[in-house]
Amino acid sequence: MAQVSLLLFVAGVIATAIGFAAHVGHAVLLANGRRILALAPLGVAQPAFATGGVTGSFVTSRAASGSGTVGLPASPTPLSRAAIGTTVVAFSLLLASMIVRAIVVGRGPYGNLFEFSVAFSTSILGGYLFLQRRYPMRQIGFIPTGVALAMLLYASSLPSDIEPLVPALQNAPLLTIHVGMAVLAYGIFATAFAAGIGYLAQGTEDRFAWLPSHKTLDEVAYRAVIIGFPIFATMIVLGSWWASIAWSRYWGWDPKETAALVTWLTYAIYLHARNQRRWAGRPAALLLVVGFGMVLVTYSGSLWFSGLHAYSGL
Repeated sequence: MAQVSLLLFVAGVIATAIGFAAHVGHAVLLANGRRILALAPLGVAQPAFATGGVTGSFVTSRAASGSGTVGLPASPTPLSRAAIGTTVVAFSLLLASMIVRAIVVGRGPYGNLFEFSVAFSTSILGGYLFLQRRYPMRQIGFIPTGVALAMLLYASSLPSDIEPLVPALQNAPLLTIHVGMAVLAYGIFATAFAAGIGYLAQGTEDRFAWLPSHKTLDEVAYRAVIIGFPIFATMIVLGSWWASIAWSRYWGWDPKETAALVTWLTYAIYLHARNQRRWAGRPAALLLVVGFGMVLVTYSGSLWFSGLHAYSGL
């Protein structure tokens, strides 16, 4: 069954790469279509993908007066449907790989950096797929799918052998819940990061018609953090409880613990800043970028700093 898990992982990587490429193609077509539309006189036939402005993932018709776009949502482009379809397939394959591996190891599949990286990537795809159902954001889908693909490619370079856990990790229920909540929050924060990048590019002037509006991007980021923040906070509390069981202390300023606390504080500051007039907008979006940078530091900190969380398997 371990071999089945690896085969599903490989198939998931391939599907993620195809989904990423489709998202990039979707964004390029929309961006190119908007340029064509801006330069062409009204009444001239345009390519199918350039028949209007873009609101979220949906094509809208150009106002007859030439004043811009009107919000008349139509169907997503065929390439956007293909992008989402292949991303769903990738998510399903990776989730199946994790489930099979969990059955083999008898715990959550988070015991080394390979397993954690696969779980992180799967969570990124899942978070994006969940949020894009409610918000028109497929144009920036290449960011979370690209991050997930990079993580999967890195995971493919790591040892995937199943090894006994170090004594501190030999608590299957807490391992499954604590680390599972961590990867779930990380994946959701990745979508907030994508929305933050989009906001920084878009600006309050909505510079790019093919991107979601800055208000949409701000809402996507805020909702993502609202979902991920309490999950991450609960993960820290559970980790503290587990530390008292494994190491006889609740908190010891271990590098990974410290990085997790800084990550939590960054997103707490974001939630506060977004509701402050002076910090709303671009400063808050920058905090999302910093926050996800801290997520990556928390994820990889055990590789660079010695500590009790150094169980990557490398």
